[in-house]
Amino acid sequence: MGEALLPKEIFGLKIKSDLLHQILVSQRANRRKVIAHTKDRSEVSGGGKKPWRQKGTGRARAGSNRSPLWRGGGVTFGPRKERSYYKIIPKKMRRKALFMALSDKAREGFILILDELKLEKAKTKEMHQILKNLPGAGKKVLILLPEHDKKIILASRNIPDSKTLQAKDLNALDVLSFKYLLFPKEVIKNIQETFIKEK
Repeated sequence: MGEALLPKEIFGLKIKSDLLHQILVSQRANRRKVIAHTKDRSEVSGGGKKPWRQKGTGRARAGSNRSPLWRGGGVTFGPRKERSYYKIIPKKMRRKALFMALSDKAREGFILILDELKLEKAKTKEMHQILKNLPGAGKKVLILLPEHDKKIILASRNIPDSKTLQAKDLNALDVLSFKYLLFPKEVIKNIQETFIKEK
């Protein structure tokens, strides 16, 4: 474990729960995958021929067995894949929510800083041993990387309750989805360069 001076403009903000809640709801909505999908009368099979002649049968007129009134027909006003739950989040609000989430982790003592995080081989056993020796052993851990590191990503992907993420892709939802944040000192500089200088 190492020690590092955490910049106040990132790790020292007061929590505004309303803003944080708004951003978390929006980010969850933006990740939502639309699965429910029903077929309308133009998509179900059959219906090429008029079921019976228009008049003289005594039955109600019918033009297609694909009608929503028929068994096996199309669905009216059912859920469709075209629906979008996407919400636009202003950059300043997104950044502030991230800083508040990081500040909350720092205040609670859930940030674990290493002098460096490197592996000789992409071995899950080695990565598991590193996590086992840390205070957050057995808890959900978000591992932040200063840059793409294939060895750490491969070594971590089979470890339950852990996720690797590059510092430039950091967001409030991922921060608050894990109890502990684990990263080398270098990540602090990456966060500053990515989120402070983009103002």
